[in-house]
Amino acid sequence: MNNLSDAPKYRIRGLDLLGWRDMQHALDYLYADKQLREGTLIAINAEKILTAEHDPNIRQLIADAEYKYADGISVVRSIRKKYPGALVSRVAGADLWEALMQRAGAEGTPVFLVGGKPDILAQTEEKLRRLWGVNIVGSQDGYFSDVQRPALFARIRDSGAVIVTVAMGSPRQEVLMRDCREVHPHALYMGVGGTYDVFTGHVKRAPKVWQNMGLEWLYRLLSQPSRIKRQIKLLRYLVWHYSGKL
Repeated sequence: MNNLSDAPKYRIRGLDLLGWRDMQHALDYLYADKQLREGTLIAINAEKILTAEHDPNIRQLIADAEYKYADGISVVRSIRKKYPGALVSRVAGADLWEALMQRAGAEGTPVFLVGGKPDILAQTEEKLRRLWGVNIVGSQDGYFSDVQRPALFARIRDSGAVIVTVAMGSPRQEVLMRDCREVHPHALYMGVGGTYDVFTGHVKRAPKVWQNMGLEWLYRLLSQPSRIKRQIKLLRYLVWHYSGKL
């Protein structure tokens, strides 16, 4: 496949995931023909696939998103196992968000930020403007009520945002993006979890050597032992992987 603005899809546990070769391929795909795509962008890892298996509402949210990509190394390895020869690499959501923000800054793309603590959000805005001159047309921290949602959606629509990034964790961010799109459909929505915390230095990511070895999950576990219960649940995914039930 020579067209960088296209990408194959690989089915894992019933979900069609985009196969990006690297970060540049991801950006070329999202900015197809120099026009940013519209829709919802969701990072997929093993934990999210497990959640979708037992929660039909989450599964529908994920299935409805136009752009699902392999954020977790386990999912990348599953694609390679199920589809020998697949040229697919892990594109971490935090890295993709930064690359997308840098591209948005270069092109003047209007960006609206949602989520995070008020101080973290303010630091995120300041750093985005300082590093890349990002055109931030509005923001809202993650502390708002259901009653305030319609007003927020109207603000996003009226801002003219072309990229809307939502850092609220799953499934809250996926629900918010789905509902906001009914009011403002002509934008690219991206769920980014704790990315603002990482970007501003409040949460430390694994060193690059750990990331390159596919051991970022182990680094997080060693840094935060309370995650052990979440990691144990992932054993079910490993059974699927090694038994060919992908």
